[in-house]
Amino acid sequence: MEIWINPACSKCRSAISLLDAEGAEYTVRRYLEDVPGEDEIRAVLERLGLEPWDITRTQEEAARELGLKDWARDASTRDRWITALAEHPRLIQRPIITADDGTAMVARTEDAVQEALSRGKG
Repeated sequence: MEIWINPACSKCRSAISLLDAEGAEYTVRRYLEDVPGEDEIRAVLERLGLEPWDITRTQEEAARELGLKDWARDASTRDRWITALAEHPRLIQRPIITADDGTAMVARTEDAVQEALSRGKG
């Protein structure tokens, strides 16, 4: 199991605390320093079952600068969104947990973290 975090994010710190409390084995990925490439983002989106705009933090300064709110959200613009996430990793929603069963989830709540843990126990 891997968790993508920003250490400054309270939701990320909460998720880590919960994983630790449950004795989970996981790897921390500080995705702002170890930035995922476009192919890796595509793979995580596949595992999440989401589109790039679903995991984009549209309130970030970079999102405003890029004008993301005005970008179309369809197959023709999917690659453009993925490129933006790779070039501006602060836009990626966090934390993201990739579970041992091949799925992934945006783990912003305690319930989501628990779900990821249960998927890892299959």
